[in-house]
Amino acid sequence: MRTFYSVIWYLLLPFLFLRLWLRGRQAPAYRQRWKERMAWGYRPGTLKNSLWVHAVSVGETLAAVPMIERLLADYPDTPLLVTTTTPTGSERVKALFGDRVTHVYCPWELPTALNRFLRAFDPKTVIVLETELWPNLCAAVKRHGAKLMLMNGRLSEKSYRGYRKFPRLVRPMMARFDALAVQTPVEAKRYVALGAWPERVHAIGSVKFDMSLDDAVRQAAGDLRAAIGERPVWIAASTHPGEDEPVLAAHKALLETAPQTLLMLVPRHPERFDSVAQLVRQQGLGLARRSKQDTIAADTQVYLADTMGELLMLFGVADVAFVGGSLVPVGGHNLLEPAGWGKPVLTGPHLHNFTAISNLLDDAGALTLVDNADALAIALQALFRYPDQRQRQGQAAAAVVEANRGALEKGLKLISEQ
Repeated sequence: MRTFYSVIWYLLLPFLFLRLWLRGRQAPAYRQRWKERMAWGYRPGTLKNSLWVHAVSVGETLAAVPMIERLLADYPDTPLLVTTTTPTGSERVKALFGDRVTHVYCPWELPTALNRFLRAFDPKTVIVLETELWPNLCAAVKRHGAKLMLMNGRLSEKSYRGYRKFPRLVRPMMARFDALAVQTPVEAKRYVALGAWPERVHAIGSVKFDMSLDDAVRQAAGDLRAAIGERPVWIAASTHPGEDEPVLAAHKALLETAPQTLLMLVPRHPERFDSVAQLVRQQGLGLARRSKQDTIAADTQVYLADTMGELLMLFGVADVAFVGGSLVPVGGHNLLEPAGWGKPVLTGPHLHNFTAISNLLDDAGALTLVDNADALAIALQALFRYPDQRQRQGQAAAAVVEANRGALEKGLKLISEQ
């Protein structure tokens, strides 16, 4: 089955290069470093006995930051390789870790590319994040003789049903993992049902609860809030196509009752920054852009945070947070970053990637679900009209984060045992 799977990947190769080229029209970084996708140009033995951490993009990279910092501290003599698949994830790795880690793109799911990659970087332990389940990668890692671990694993019901359709491909892949640190007991059962060895699956919680707000982040948030002043502020974070319009409609409705309110709008992908700015202007709203260092004036109604790597800080500036990827069927994004700041959290109904976390916040009274612009506007109006309610929901959100810390230590213990 995996042979047939590999043949499909080789047949798709021209289309993969075409996709890079097309995406590069809006995000030129996709047209750069393309040889890394094939693991071309590496010298065998570039690293020896390395520890390889594979994330995907910005979200997984940021979730892995506390773990990577601990790995750097706990294994100072071991080369640390961190891979991503997107330019935005790559930028975050470089900004956060510099030359303390080796960073390249993870190669495509081609046996020859993976073999070249493993000969070059020689990992002795491979840690993949969340949902990075790739049959050829897993097979190549084990053939190389390395330990293979899943960290912060999650598996929605939808994904589980999809994997069940290909048992001859999925079951051998799952059986290759030496350890799977997953977020919930429900997900642990799904991994076992798909072929993981029961004794290797550990439900330890989410490492995203182990987020930290260091002094630099707090200071930056405080400085920006001071520049904004006393006006009400809400943030719409990680928005996707189809979400900016209802967010702006809700903001316009909010301005009718609270005309000084500022919206900080943070699109998920940088290639959308200019189009979202144009949309704000078309709506007749006063716009300032962070990338251009525009001043937030009294007539600024929308502050477009069109920069990368600042979302955690921006949550600290807002009074209320809406997290995107949830009004459209993307599956949601990290609800714990605003919760960690003690902010009331609003989200749409599409949360299948964060079911357990959203349930915890909802049960604590810290989460408000909205499904359209009108519902979002009504929820915002209530939270700004009643400060005590806003404070209670924010405190409940922070309490959920605090009560569920500890997954990082459990995960690091599993790594040390490999």
